[in-house]
Amino acid sequence: MNILIFLVILLVLVLVHEFGHFFSAKKFGIRVDEFGFGFPPKIFGIKRGETEYSINALPFGGFVKIFGENPDEENTNGPDKERSFINKPKWQQAIVLFAGIFANFLLAWFLFSFGLMSGLPMSTSNEIKGSAFSDVNLVVVSVLPSSPAEVVGLKPWDKIVSVKSGDGFVADINPETLKSFITYHGGQEVEIGYLRGEDVGEIKLIPTVASSGGNPAIGIAMDQIGLAKLPVLTAFYEGGRLTWSVTKGTAVGLYTLILEGIRGKGSFASVTGPVGLVGIVGEAYKFGFAYLMSFTALISINLAIINLIPFPALDGGRLFFLLIEKIKGSRISPGVANIANMAGFFILIALMLLVTYHDIAKLL
Repeated sequence: MNILIFLVILLVLVLVHEFGHFFSAKKFGIRVDEFGFGFPPKIFGIKRGETEYSINALPFGGFVKIFGENPDEENTNGPDKERSFINKPKWQQAIVLFAGIFANFLLAWFLFSFGLMSGLPMSTSNEIKGSAFSDVNLVVVSVLPSSPAEVVGLKPWDKIVSVKSGDGFVADINPETLKSFITYHGGQEVEIGYLRGEDVGEIKLIPTVASSGGNPAIGIAMDQIGLAKLPVLTAFYEGGRLTWSVTKGTAVGLYTLILEGIRGKGSFASVTGPVGLVGIVGEAYKFGFAYLMSFTALISINLAIINLIPFPALDGGRLFFLLIEKIKGSRISPGVANIANMAGFFILIALMLLVTYHDIAKLL
């Protein structure tokens, strides 16, 4: 089931991205030869006008064949050259290339907004004017490595529903009452009841003091999280703000990752590939549809930002080539551009295989 959900999400994200290219190309009169669902081999196709709409065997997204996107003699100087992507003004080419990225940002905005309308998980400390919280719980946000909580199997997104030790218990569970209870019962066994999706569990642990000192702790970060529902207009406004906030955070994180890689300090520990995402999708699905929409929005933003990187084979790389052509006042040799994009494609595939291997190694 997790794999099926992930494939559906991937299909939607890629098709939305490709539809951005498709729509803008059509608007500028550029010939679009094919819009494919999935990747070849082709199962069947239907031609409507000049464009073939195909269903393909590998359900990992989709593609658009835009006439002249990969320059050759036919689309540069052939009989239909006026409708070739390569012969359109640079600003139109830039819009077509950026349209897929823009479509992913729009999708993220819509998903966040719809989530806020239906009930999106949010910290009660970030209450938005006009919102109404329901199903408020104390949620584990993160678990420290080798901490008492990790040793007994407590995981992020577990909802803490009961806390007791001997005859003592926490009546009103929140971050402050739990912290006080743990501090008071340092060195004693504490029983914690939790809810993980629809599964109820209980663990026993002993709060410990870190080597650096301080109060007894179990090694978790926690927050009061509830489902925030907003009116339609407010939801779209706040959805836009949330999209911008996540975009900035993701861009900074990616920049830091690349910079550390250049400095030789990079690590795959914070990088997740397709195999890892399947597991995360499964966890998000357990917590409800709103969680799944939020996670899909996050992936959509990540896909958009990655495509903005000025690397061959990515939209950002093609935009960078356009900038070079604009500065030098002439086209980059089609052969050079095609070789660069092909090399970039193979490098990206190699990186994906490496990340996938790392994902599998973490599971073993």
